[in-house]
Amino acid sequence: MLQLNPPLPLCTPKGEGFAHVLIDYGPESDLYWTVFITATGEIWTFANREVRASKNITLGRTHPQVPRDEHSSAVPMRSNR
Repeated sequence: MLQLNPPLPLCTPKGEGFAHVLIDYGPESDLYWTVFITATGEIWTFANREVRASKNITLGRTHPQVPRDEHSSAVPMRSNR
C-alpha cells in the first residue's frame, strides 16, 4: 500500500477524482486505486483497468478515453484464502 503524495488526478467510471492510495497485491493481481471523487466526496477503489490519467494539455493528453462503468459498484477485493 502506498499513500500518494501529491494525490494523482484520475478519470473513473464515477467521475473525476484524486487517487490518494495505491494498493498492490503482487504480480498476479491488478493495481487498485483509492480515489476521492471530486463532485460527490465519495471514496471508491478501482482496478487499474477502470481508471485513466486525467487530461493534461502540456503532456499532450488532450482527450483521454473515459472508462466505461462495467460494474455498478467498486471492484471487490480478492479474498485472503
